[in-house]
Amino acid sequence: MAKTTRATQFLDKAGVAYTTVAYDYDPNAERIGLQAAEAIGEHPSRVLKTLMAELDGKPVCVVVPSDKEVSMKKLASAFGGKSAAMMKPANAEKLTGFVVGGISPFGQKKQVPTAIEISAMDEALVYMNGGQRGLQVRLSPQDALKALGAIAAPLMA
Repeated sequence: MAKTTRATQFLDKAGVAYTTVAYDYDPNAERIGLQAAEAIGEHPSRVLKTLMAELDGKPVCVVVPSDKEVSMKKLASAFGGKSAAMMKPANAEKLTGFVVGGISPFGQKKQVPTAIEISAMDEALVYMNGGQRGLQVRLSPQDALKALGAIAAPLMA
């Protein structure tokens, strides 16, 4: 498994301190984020999943704890939009350049507005996808927020 991905290159260029954590990705897992948390031995609230959505027809990236669901109403509100919906997996792959299960908020082909669940800011360190299946990056949520130019907002259902 490559430890250098577009996501890690993005973090390196941004000067963000992080460590990589590889794990055995299970393509048959019902919930990828929960499987990742279990595989690396971390609480699901610290292992964040990256989701792609559409807000009033425009793409956005959403990062929430792997054991939680996104409220489309709260997502729309966070960006001052009217309605939000999950993006189709094929569209998410095309837009980000990553495959489902390996979508990272870092180093996407086209950087889009990003929101991180505000409760993640209470953690000293969190895990986010490192740009490929079976790779997480461990970093400060504040560093992630700054590097992405993201907003922190209540997003959970």
